[in-house]
Amino acid sequence: MAITQAVANSFKGQLLQGQHNFTVTTGNVFKLALYTSAATLNSATTVYTSTNEVANTGQYVTGGGVLANVSPVVSSGVAFIDFADISFTGVTLTAAGALIYNTSAPATNAAVAILSFGGDKTATSGTFTIQFPADTFTSAIIRIGNA
Repeated sequence: MAITQAVANSFKGQLLQGQHNFTVTTGNVFKLALYTSAATLNSATTVYTSTNEVANTGQYVTGGGVLANVSPVVSSGVAFIDFADISFTGVTLTAAGALIYNTSAPATNAAVAILSFGGDKTATSGTFTIQFPADTFTSAIIRIGNA
């Protein structure tokens, strides 16, 4: 089993079909689900699955948490999108990675990106935070371009 950081291949095609909208006020709802090291997630992942997802604990519930969209930007020939950091409080969990997915139709539960934490990360009766990289054309979590 392995979690490999990637943008889902199916997401790339769905972008060209207009199935994902990241706009802040009118966009789709994107969620982030946490997974144990027993999960297999990679660029071939197409949809959200509860298999090997972290169990309910504290504020974390199956299906994960809703991400706050940050409107898409184009800079230096790169289109990019980021999300606000997300935290789950009062949790005791161990996670090795996460899946960002779109809960809105027509792309219901479609995989967007897989995040690998590089190993197990643990919170014990505390807060588990996913801190996204800076919202720039060189480091945003999802980038399309040549930079």
